[in-house]
Amino acid sequence: MAENGGSAEPREGLNTQRVLREALRLADAEGLEGLSMRRLGRELGAGAMSLYHYVANKDELLDGMIDLVFAEIELPSSEGDWQEAMRRRSTSARDVLVRHAWAVSLMESRTHPGPANLRHREAVVACLRRAGFSIEMATHANWLLDSYVYGFVLQVATLPFDTADELAAMTEEVFIPQLPPAEYPYLNESAEALVAAGYDPAHEFAFGLAVIIDALERHRDPGSTPTDREARASGDT
Repeated sequence: MAENGGSAEPREGLNTQRVLREALRLADAEGLEGLSMRRLGRELGAGAMSLYHYVANKDELLDGMIDLVFAEIELPSSEGDWQEAMRRRSTSARDVLVRHAWAVSLMESRTHPGPANLRHREAVVACLRRAGFSIEMATHANWLLDSYVYGFVLQVATLPFDTADELAAMTEEVFIPQLPPAEYPYLNESAEALVAAGYDPAHEFAFGLAVIIDALERHRDPGSTPTDREARASGDT
């Protein structure tokens, strides 16, 4: 249908993937507040109502967009070193969500997850379970890692600087003058020392992730994977 309510066939070349990709581009550029079916139709050169041939409603549109985001995240392998697999997966998720910061608040909210979403979640659980985490501990680990990734992305999105050089200049020109040593001795000392050391906050993610993964290692039983338990139950061991 056309926007004025008249009937019209969907524009030639329009398909679900094109609709979702354009919606993703709009959200990346302007946030979710810039995304509406009318605006999306205008960007695609089609009437807003014609989009309902491809997505039933706004929720289905968001489900598809989030599925595209999940598809960009590296899947962890369930073979080999679980720590390296989860480190790569978490770093990939961080990088993807920095590109699509609007998606953070929607990653856990979809009640009709798409195939990429489900493949990702299955791969994460498989990696943790085959590494020797119990179902409960795999759930704890999953929550902890995702909370860290999502929280880090949200924090980075609000920082008033983009590079280490910008941070150093802002610290010297803006922050340190507000931190007289007599009143804020520890903050003043830290600010001056970090500037002198060339501190780069880009390294913070890897540091925090390493602490989490090291701590999780103490909560797994490497001799008790699902495969091991199945073998024992069948009498093969």
